[in-house]
Amino acid sequence: MSTQQNVGLGSWPARRARHIPNKVAWTFRGRDTSYSEVQHRVERLAAALSSLGVVAGDRVGFVGANHPALLEVLFASGRVGAIAVLINPRLAEHELRYILADSGTRVLFRGPASLEAEHLVHEEELPLLEHVFDVETEYETLLLDDGFAPDVPAGWDAPCLIMYTSGTTGNPKGAVLTHGNIFFNDVNALLEADIRPDDIALAAAPMFHIAMLNGIVLPVFLKGGRSIIHEAFKPDEVVATIEGEKVTSLFAVPAMMEAISQSPAFESSNITSLRTVIVGGAPAPLPMLVRWKNKGVEVQQGYGLTETSPAVLKLASSDAERKLGSAGKEQMFVDVRIVDTEGQDVGSGGTGEILTRGPNVFPGYWNRDDATASAFVDGWFKTGDIASIDDEGFITLRDRAKDMYISGGENVYPAEIESALLEIDGILEAAVIGVADERWGEVGRAYVVVAPGTVHDVDSVNAQLAGRLARYKLPRSLIVLDTMPRNSTGKLLKQALREREV
Repeated sequence: MSTQQNVGLGSWPARRARHIPNKVAWTFRGRDTSYSEVQHRVERLAAALSSLGVVAGDRVGFVGANHPALLEVLFASGRVGAIAVLINPRLAEHELRYILADSGTRVLFRGPASLEAEHLVHEEELPLLEHVFDVETEYETLLLDDGFAPDVPAGWDAPCLIMYTSGTTGNPKGAVLTHGNIFFNDVNALLEADIRPDDIALAAAPMFHIAMLNGIVLPVFLKGGRSIIHEAFKPDEVVATIEGEKVTSLFAVPAMMEAISQSPAFESSNITSLRTVIVGGAPAPLPMLVRWKNKGVEVQQGYGLTETSPAVLKLASSDAERKLGSAGKEQMFVDVRIVDTEGQDVGSGGTGEILTRGPNVFPGYWNRDDATASAFVDGWFKTGDIASIDDEGFITLRDRAKDMYISGGENVYPAEIESALLEIDGILEAAVIGVADERWGEVGRAYVVVAPGTVHDVDSVNAQLAGRLARYKLPRSLIVLDTMPRNSTGKLLKQALREREV
């Protein structure tokens, strides 16, 4: 028997079941699962993994939409000392192949909405992939055998999870998150957000992304609350669940929040049970924040990345109204700097790149020492995001550094223009990119989605933006789209817009 203590995620179900065995941990497809049931299922899955030959350091993958099996695979992998790999089911097959090969995944669980993957086993380019199990048809059979479930001690520095970040160019990189990264993010969440043992969280955003998984679901699990898991994001169902189940905690990206607020059920619904609503993934447009505020819900803008597990900044609910639009301040055990292009800290009113450090920040990318080295400077992680800081230390996101363009020598941040565009009647969605211009170097091109019957052109739009934005920020062209290109979380894919210009 090992004398070393297991403090990793693999120990969480048993630790929780000691105190609240009969309390509901999560609800899925109308069925409640208690913390005691979670413990037993995780132990049986750990035993099954062990019988398949999975040992400490091996990688165990899950590709699929939201499902309790994702969480059970995560916990069971930690229990046997393996590293979980959570994969977006909407990836193209060549992208899935790359991630499986790069991570060296040995066992793969295929959940709802995932690609057909049985034929990938033992292929030449995937020599380590030995087993693929379908969650809907084969998974429960694995849990029938009550075999030996090893409990491999995991310290804070042990790898827990690999999540692949979507790059705009080249192959994605696998961010390695340790058990300590996951835990300290949750400590920050429990300190900074109003998460309680009676919390009811709604998991409608994909859990294969870190913001939903470790921004809400795992902190609520750690606190002993309940998560309601939706397989897919459907705005009408989200509104109905919030109202019917008295949901208290919600995470969404701005596009999801916008879609919820445009649901026919939104205006007449009573959603005031919500006390922790976090929006992240992109700067939140002020009109959207105001719309939720008018429903009696204070939306807190948060900021983070996969590499930071994810939370870096959080706007406290007490500051939500007076600092509307800000991402707040660094969380308890997080340090942040805003630096200019020379690496010098900017003062009040200054704008620059966010650098961060803390126990939530990942140690590096899987098998990518070069990418890891370039991601850090003197121990600080370079986020690539642009923000400004005010005289009280509140930080407001401006844009991704890569989205900024320079027009006539002036830095232009598209998020500012997009927020202004969304205040124009009839504009439902907006995205701005920089395009080449002989005179100014680059100028703005706006892409918009408009309400039926609405007509807008660049002149009519700029007439309404004049006086609000400096002239160099006004878009020089405007294109109306039926839909915006987005990924599985609803995050805007600006690279797809840039590729239209090639």
